[in-house]
Amino acid sequence: MAYRVVAGIVKPTLLAITRQRWSGGEHIPPVGTGVVIAANHISHADPLTFAHFLWDNGRATRFLAKESLFRIPVAGKIIARCGQIPVYRRTGDAAVAYRDAVQAVKTGECIVIYPEGTITRDPQMWPMGGKTGAARVALETGCDVIPVAQWGAHEMLPPYKKRVRLFPRKVINIRAGAPVDLADLRGVPVTTAVMREATDRIMAAVVAELEIVRGETAPEKRFEMQPERAETVNGGSGAAEVSKSDEAPESAATTPDEASDEAPGEKEDR
Repeated sequence: MAYRVVAGIVKPTLLAITRQRWSGGEHIPPVGTGVVIAANHISHADPLTFAHFLWDNGRATRFLAKESLFRIPVAGKIIARCGQIPVYRRTGDAAVAYRDAVQAVKTGECIVIYPEGTITRDPQMWPMGGKTGAARVALETGCDVIPVAQWGAHEMLPPYKKRVRLFPRKVINIRAGAPVDLADLRGVPVTTAVMREATDRIMAAVVAELEIVRGETAPEKRFEMQPERAETVNGGSGAAEVSKSDEAPESAATTPDEASDEAPGEKEDR
C-alpha cells in the first residue's frame, strides 16, 4: 500500500518533468516471479526513473539501499515502508542485505541491484567493473538476471552534483534485455571464479544494451575505480584480478551505492 501511494505521487511528477522512452518491457517477468534486475548507475535520480520504468511494466521494485538513507527524517520512514532493503556497510550486519535479497527473490519479488556499486566514475559514463552481488543472488536462487540500460537521468541530476536541471524536459531512455545466460554456472560450486564469470556476463549484457540506447560503441576496457583492482577489467573475459572484497559475504549485498559514493579525497554529497 505504501509503495502504491508513493508511486501515485512520484509517477505523475516524473510524467510532468520527463519524457519516457521505454523498450524491452517484454523481458520483465510477471508479478510473482522472483528476478534480479541489473542496471548501470548514472545519477542519484535514476532510482526514481528506473522504478517508474519497472512500475509501468507491472513490477514494484525493491532496491538495496545504504542504511543511512533510512535515517533521513520522514524520507527514511517512507523508504522503509516501501519495502526497500537496508545495507549496513562495513559492519557485522553487512550480509543481512544479501540474506534479505535472496529471501525476497525466493518469494517472487523484483530486486534491483546496481553491480557497479556506485554511480559510474567513467569519464564517458560507461559502466565500470561490476561487483558480485547480482551474480551471488542469482546463483543462490536460480532466478533470471535481466540486464537494463538507462540513459538521461544524468541530464536531470548530473553525477555527484546537487543542482537539478528540470527544463527543458529530459528524455529518460531505459531498455531491458533478454535474461543473461548463466545456465552453465548453475548447479556447480559457487567459487570466486564462477561469481566473477557470472558478473562479467551480467556487465557485458548491460553494456550491450547501453550501446543500443546510446547508439555508440563502449570502450574495450572498463574503467576501474577501486585501488585494489586498479587495473581495468577486460569486458567479459573474467580474467581480471579479484579483490578480497569480492570474496567476502558482505560484498554480495551490492547496492545502488554499495561501497561508497566518494572518490578518493572527496566527501559524499548526499
